[in-house]
Order: sequence, then structure tokens, then C-alpha cells
Amino acid sequence: MAETTSEFKKSLKLFDATALVIGSMIGSGIFIVSADISRTLGSPGWLLVSWLVAGALTIFAALSYGELASMMPKAGGQYVYLREAYNPMSGFLYGWTLFAVIQTGTIAAVAMAFAKFMGVMVPWFSEKNVWLDLGFVSFNTVQILAIASIVFLTWLNSRGIKAGKIVQNSFTLTKLLVLIGFIIIGLFFASNTGAIDLNMNIFWDAASIENGKTTALTGFALVAALGTTMVGTLFSSDAWNNITFTAGEVVNPKKNVPMSLFLGTLIVTIIYILANVVYMQVLPLRGSAEGVSVMEKGMQFATDDRLGTAAMSGIFGNSAAIIMAVFVIISTFGCNNGIILSGARVYYAMANDGLFFSKTGKLNSKNVPSAGLFIQCIWASLLCLSGRYGDLLNYVIFAVLLFYVLTIAGIFVLRVKKPDAERPYKAFGYPVIPALYILVALFIMVILLIYKPDYTWPGLIIVIIGIPVYYIWKGKRKKDLESEK
Repeated sequence: MAETTSEFKKSLKLFDATALVIGSMIGSGIFIVSADISRTLGSPGWLLVSWLVAGALTIFAALSYGELASMMPKAGGQYVYLREAYNPMSGFLYGWTLFAVIQTGTIAAVAMAFAKFMGVMVPWFSEKNVWLDLGFVSFNTVQILAIASIVFLTWLNSRGIKAGKIVQNSFTLTKLLVLIGFIIIGLFFASNTGAIDLNMNIFWDAASIENGKTTALTGFALVAALGTTMVGTLFSSDAWNNITFTAGEVVNPKKNVPMSLFLGTLIVTIIYILANVVYMQVLPLRGSAEGVSVMEKGMQFATDDRLGTAAMSGIFGNSAAIIMAVFVIISTFGCNNGIILSGARVYYAMANDGLFFSKTGKLNSKNVPSAGLFIQCIWASLLCLSGRYGDLLNYVIFAVLLFYVLTIAGIFVLRVKKPDAERPYKAFGYPVIPALYILVALFIMVILLIYKPDYTWPGLIIVIIGIPVYYIWKGKRKKDLESEK
């Protein structure tokens, strides 16, 4: 593989950057997550509140990140912001967690969703169809397709930013058009009067279902339940920050990165809210686990939580499963392209600080960090085989929020630390909106610590493991520098 010391190529314009934000955010979560939220909250109104809070937090964070992006329009994005606001270890712990779980775990999960929905079209792709069993590890055809998709997209993005950009723009535009079509049909042509009446009658009557038992929710119990649902809504709204990783390839990044963050998060938030309104126009929120039809199951007990497919059934009948499968295939493929493209830029920045494999700090002849792309590919593929990627993603929601809080707090730190630094864009609503994000995110983190400890401590442990790893890399760099003298 030919390597060169050339710089990143400025290829991403505002449309491309916005497409990367939107495409990386919209995967399969919007079609699944609301089923679990419906069981937790049992109320159409509070379901919408969960998505609204997640959307507002995401937009607030994006507006705040704009200042950091305009100050430091460099490859690596959030890693660079944390390093500059605090110290190299802070940046490394984020990069470590990103590589170990956040980015690679998301790639694995999205690739598996892609492969599973491909199985609806081609039944040969099935988790029951074991292609190779080595005893200590087995390969089913879903895993093989998932890994093949990761390898293909990695190879594609190693051919240059232009190739990745074309795929991203095409798939993002396609899924946006399909989603908008679904929303228009659902809102104006497929309303189910029976479902609407049932949902309006219980609009604010929160009640959780656990082990077949229904419990009314009021006061702090309701607040706590709402907080726990943020695991799903925030993850479905995540990956918006990936555009900051690729800032070195954005044309006029001081303007276009902040603008793409705002436009992308706003568009996705509106689409997510409207998609949930469609669900409630077509299906009753409450249902029965023993129900046979999609109406009897309701949103709460949609088969395998595939709420999008259930809603499609109410609109398109028996062809719903095929239609939804095609859409999720398009959505997840485009989503993974953006995530795969972006992640390697963080490892590039880490390597140039002597905190990751040195080869990942080099650009190939196509001006992209191909070594980082393929190392990411290998680890994400191993996570596909492990079958633990879903658990890993649940584990890191607390860590993800922690790094977002630290990054946005970094705005306050840098205003003191570097008061004269150029800030072409200043955080909207500063200091109120950044502070509001920090307070709400911290509150959600406390709720998760109390009510979802399984989702918090493992994530913190992954971050803490990064501390000795940091000192190992630091020691290695020191030896390398001494040997060069």
C-alpha cells in the first residue's frame, strides 16, 4: 500500500457534511426503539416527550460543538477538543472508548441489522444457517454478510473521500425521501381512527409493563422511567458528532461543520418525531403480548420490536415486511458508510500524538488513513463474531454522555484558557444552552446509575481500563523519541 505524507483533501461541502450527519444518525433505531419505550412509559404523550428531550439535547449539543469545531477544524474532532480543553489523557480515553466499543460496536450492530433484514429478502441469510463451526467460534450466514459489508465499505472508503462521499450522499438522500414518503402517507392517507381514539384516551396516562404487570407511573417514578428510556432515544440520535472527525476534509470547515451539525440534527429530530406520530396514527400504543394481529399487539408488543414493520402493515398490508426490509437495508448500509468513514480520522489524530499505532497516522495515496480504516474493520468484524456488540453498546451509553458533558464543559474551560483564540462561530445561547445540556445530561446519568446500573458501571470500567493503556502508549512514545536521538 503506497503511503504519502500529503494532507487531507478538502472535498466535503455543506451538503456533503450535512448528509454525513443525517446518514450517520439514521440507522435502524427509529424503527425499533419506540416499542420498548412504549412498554416503559405506556403513554403516547410521554413517548413523544422522550424523543423530544433526546432531540433537544442533541440539537443543544450540536449548537455547542459548533464553537469547538470552528476553533479547531482538524481531523479527530472531539478527541482534539478534549485534548485541548483538558489534557492528552482526556482525549485518549475518549479515543480509546471510541475504538474499543462506541464506533466499532456501532459498526458491528448496524452491519448485523443490515444482514438480518437482508434475510427477509434472501432467507439463506439466517442466524440458524451456520456456514462454518470451528467449535470455539461459529460463522452463520448473517455474520458473514455483516462482515462482508464492513469489509466492502472499508475498502470503498480506502479509495478516497470522493468514493465515500458519493455513497453517503446517495444513500442518505434515498432514505430521507423514503422516510418523508412514509410520514406523508401515514399522516394524511393511512390514519386509523380506532388507534387514534385509543391513544388520545391515554395520552398522558403513564404506566409501565414488566413481567405482564402494569404499574401506573406518577411523580419521580415517571421521571425515572423517562430517564431510562433515554438509553434508546439518545443512541438512536447519536453519531451526529462524526462530522467533527472529518473536519480536515471539509471545505471552509469553520463555517460548514457548525452549520451541518445544526441542520443535520434538526432534520433528524423532526423526522423522528413525525415517524412516532405516524406510529400512533396507525397503531394503538398499548397492546397484548398474546395478540395475533398488529392491532392487537399494539406498539408495545410489535413482533421482535419491529415497530416500523408493524406500522407498515397497517398501511401497506402483507407486503409491509418486504418494504421495510428494503428500507432498513438502505438505511443501515448508508449509516455504516458514514460511521466507517469517520472513525479512522480519530485514530489518525491519536497516532500523530503517539497514542495509537503509528501506521494509522499516515495517509495513503488517496489521501485517506487506510490503515486506521482496516484496523477498525478487523475489530468491528470480531465484534460481529462475538455476538456481544449489542451489550457493549448498552454498556457505553453512560460513557458517551460523560464525554459529551466533558466536551461541552470544555467550551467554558477554553473561554478561560484561550480567551483570544479565534472563534468564527460562538456557541448559540452561551452560557445558558451549554449549561442546560450539561445539567440535563448529568441528571440522566444519575438516573441511569440508580435504575440501570448494568448500563453504567461496565461503561465506566471500559473507560478506566484506558488509563493504563494510555501510560503504555506514552511510555512507548518516549522510548521511540529517545531511540531517534
